Amino acid sequence: MSHGLNLAQQEAVNYMHGPCLVLAGAGSGKTRVITHKIGRLIQAGLEPKRIAAITFTNKAAAEMRERAKDLIGRDARKVIVCTFHALGVRMMREDGAVLGLKPAFSILDSDDVTKILKDAGGTTDIATARIWQWTISKWKNMGLDAQQAAAAAVDDNERITAEVMRHYEERLQAYQSVDFDDLIGMPLRLLHDFPEVRAKWQAALGHILVDEYQDTNATQYEVLKALAGDRARFTAVGDDDQSIYGWRGATLDNLKKLPIDYPTLKVIKLEQNYRSTSAILRAANNVIGPNPKLFPKTLFSELGEGEPVRVVDADTELHEAERAVARIVSLRAGDAVTQGAQHKEFRDFAILYRANHQARILEQALRRAQIPYKVSGGQSFFDRAEIKDLCGWFRLWVNNDDDPAFLRAITTPKRGIGHTTLASLGTFASQYKLSLFAALFSPSLPSVIPKRTLDGVHEFGRYINDLEYRARRTMGAEASRTFMLDWLKEIDYERHLYEGEESEAAAATRWNNVLEFVDWMSQRAGGSLDDASGANDNDDSGETERKSLLEVAQTISLLSTISEREQDQNVVTLSTLHASKGLEWPHVVLIGVTEGMLPFKLDDDNGRQKVVSDETTQRLQEERRLMYVGITRAQRTLAVSWTKKRKQGRDMVPCQPSRFIAEMGLDKTTTKEDPREKLKALRAEFARKAQDSAAAKAAAAAAP
Repeated sequence: MSHGLNLAQQEAVNYMHGPCLVLAGAGSGKTRVITHKIGRLIQAGLEPKRIAAITFTNKAAAEMRERAKDLIGRDARKVIVCTFHALGVRMMREDGAVLGLKPAFSILDSDDVTKILKDAGGTTDIATARIWQWTISKWKNMGLDAQQAAAAAVDDNERITAEVMRHYEERLQAYQSVDFDDLIGMPLRLLHDFPEVRAKWQAALGHILVDEYQDTNATQYEVLKALAGDRARFTAVGDDDQSIYGWRGATLDNLKKLPIDYPTLKVIKLEQNYRSTSAILRAANNVIGPNPKLFPKTLFSELGEGEPVRVVDADTELHEAERAVARIVSLRAGDAVTQGAQHKEFRDFAILYRANHQARILEQALRRAQIPYKVSGGQSFFDRAEIKDLCGWFRLWVNNDDDPAFLRAITTPKRGIGHTTLASLGTFASQYKLSLFAALFSPSLPSVIPKRTLDGVHEFGRYINDLEYRARRTMGAEASRTFMLDWLKEIDYERHLYEGEESEAAAATRWNNVLEFVDWMSQRAGGSLDDASGANDNDDSGETERKSLLEVAQTISLLSTISEREQDQNVVTLSTLHASKGLEWPHVVLIGVTEGMLPFKLDDDNGRQKVVSDETTQRLQEERRLMYVGITRAQRTLAVSWTKKRKQGRDMVPCQPSRFIAEMGLDKTTTKEDPREKLKALRAEFARKAQDSAAAKAAAAAAP
């Protein structure tokens, strides 16, 4: 199983009998190590179903599952490869009853949470509700409930938020629903408060591998500790130099705690980079150098020196975008010997930036040059209104107590049940402590809702019950597709879309999204796509088991994207630095590398008064790690771009190059580049060659 691994990778793969920390530098083959270690554990006699490999994104889980299948074969199907959240769902579906949770609970999305918080806090202001949402999420990631948050509150705002959190928790319990933070916090409660549940899961998992360990928050670390137990059979794989998610709760404290909590911890460093040239790695090592080191390491490469890292200065952001595009055109037209003929497709290029708004000018410049592109990290398929509508119906089939899903389904499409009726139903349900769906069938409901309207809500309730019954018995791809198309026709959803859009083209686009969703759902029911829950419900033949449409609907809330087909498109990638983590391209341009943008503004009072504090220092260190991540996305060439002026409101303000450019320690005589001049020279060279060729042909034709 260790074929093709270097010595450090082999050591990481072969160490199986205690806690292990693998410090995997950028491009050092961490996924390869994890998949080989899964194979080594199976080879050593551990049952595949007792191995859990935990990642942070569905995409990473899918890639790891595929790599493991290629390496190990059929046994890989039984390994639990999933995200932290998917593992949490599995634990709560199996054991959440001890917390008063039904197996068919719903997972709320961000918009649902905002609406519930507006209701819980008695406000119509969405901005206030979002501030509450952010604070409550932070508290949950710290492991605090409403009572603990109230005790720790330091001012009136926090005390008010803790009270809103209490009402919010009550509503989640009533709706039999959880939010995404609960998918970590509630499993931790299961493991801490219920010894029999803890013993069950510790026995079930013989070895745990955690990818991107530096991105874990405090609660996730406690979950890992509780699952690992005293035997501590786990492998944490991460890189402190790539910790860039402090703003969402990730903490380097988890790396600091490991050697303290596990004195026998084996630390293995992966320092050989298989991605980038030496010139690029030298710049990366120099940039990250000023940051304090938990575990010092220096990346090295055997891919050769490569092209020098270039610095491109531009007058304005428009000028910068034009130069970035010119660089792409120049590299694609360049000498195949120096650039590599295999690295000239549009997909080989990425332009990275600090903030989403920086993409707009780049998009305009690429369109003018007729270069195809995609904006990575754009709107998720599941964030589209039409997909949220359908998911609301699915959630209600799965969990009748899901009041937010009930309200979405009963009003989309409209069915003559108005706000007054729903308000009366809501008041009645609250009075009798019932969910909205359960209230439909209460013998007392006719006392508050007129008969004509009552018939309508009863019909809706019966229809939901009928759909749930049919969905539970609908198995396989073709049957599921037929079921969903019939259902959409029954509720006349296509007409609803066309009536709600000003243009037919917009409505047609939304309807095509719905049809794509139907196809995708039916493929999952047929077993041809991986299960995001990580359940891996497969038989010993290695064939993926067909699922009922209702089973598929249960995992919907965990999915972030309908497919990754866009990865195969031959287009230039535009991406934020945060969204680029884990990806790589032969040619990368970093734009907007100016003070105030990267590092992002670290001062107050519009830059006039510097704030020096521990928090500012930590933010600067995280920004430096973000620059390091950007540099290490590049395989063959890297250009770093900054502007002398940029637009701020209606004004143009002067800019300074980022301190990180100086920290890269580049050779000033070779780094400065004007892509337009290079392009001019290339065109002149092509013209000269064309003239020479024409002259040669003319001479040949004139020869006797």
